[in-house]
Amino acid sequence: MRRKHFIAASLAALCTLPGLALAQSAATWPAHAIRLVVPFTPGGSTDILARAIGQKLSEAWGQPVVIDNVPGAGGSIGADRVAKAAPDGYTLLMGHIGTLAVSPSIYPNLPYDPIKSFTPVAWVARVPNVLVVHPSVPAKNVRELIALARAQPGKLNYGSGGNGSAAHIATEYLKLQSQTFMVHVPYRGTAPAVTDLVAGQIQLMFTGAPAVMPFVKGGQLRALAVSSPRRLAAFPELPTVAESGLKELAGFEADQWYGIVAPAGTPREIIARLNTQINASLNAPELKSRLQAEGAEATPNTPEVFGKLIATEIERWRPVVKAGKVRSE
Repeated sequence: MRRKHFIAASLAALCTLPGLALAQSAATWPAHAIRLVVPFTPGGSTDILARAIGQKLSEAWGQPVVIDNVPGAGGSIGADRVAKAAPDGYTLLMGHIGTLAVSPSIYPNLPYDPIKSFTPVAWVARVPNVLVVHPSVPAKNVRELIALARAQPGKLNYGSGGNGSAAHIATEYLKLQSQTFMVHVPYRGTAPAVTDLVAGQIQLMFTGAPAVMPFVKGGQLRALAVSSPRRLAAFPELPTVAESGLKELAGFEADQWYGIVAPAGTPREIIARLNTQINASLNAPELKSRLQAEGAEATPNTPEVFGKLIATEIERWRPVVKAGKVRSE
């Protein structure tokens, strides 16, 4: 009888060891470098925001935050890598509307579940998409662009950071609402797409403000409108798509959003510390001004609110993906 009790007690102790180890590691976290995975190439909005947040976390904790760019499959490769990482707070994902809300409708065999595979940490920012064209395109506003696309169906090429990326879905939404046909040219990331747009290899793009506004200011691109329901404080002269005067585009909204998630099972204490520090960073005047200058809006909030956003957006974009016949690469 004593032997049975001893065996039972020993098994119970072994079962609690992983939880005990996580609790102990949470108490001393962070003890070394944190890896923040960006599932796209350097230079895009996701990368820009990740580096801004990473710098603030490094300053606060005295530990480096290493940005790891892992592009491919619309962000799915990088996201899957984080989903399968140890839930110890040392591997995080800079999540994005594409990887967390759109990919489930595109990839039938997505290797991760955006709800079950991750624990929401913090909603970082909303970034309105900016509709930009190469200067060779004669359209000076959205109404003229739609008229051009209707007059020459299939003649305009638009770029994106890949099939299922936020730029792709936003433009498909524009096409759906305006009943126009433009040809999609997918790239392996936002930066190479913007490079080809500046070079005139493609004619237009609908993507996050931070990636394109420097070229707009430099005259290499022309901005026509923003996707948000209201104008950006940093660019008040730029109208919204809804202000085009076209009734089919009334109420148009297709902003990108970004937030950090951790592997499912990450200790609540670590999630709480991350959330508190990220929100403090987002509320800091210098970072808030920096984001605003690049067309981004800081969105400090709770992990629960961010989790609800992800679930809601998955359902919102499903019909757009279906109507646009968006397929995986």
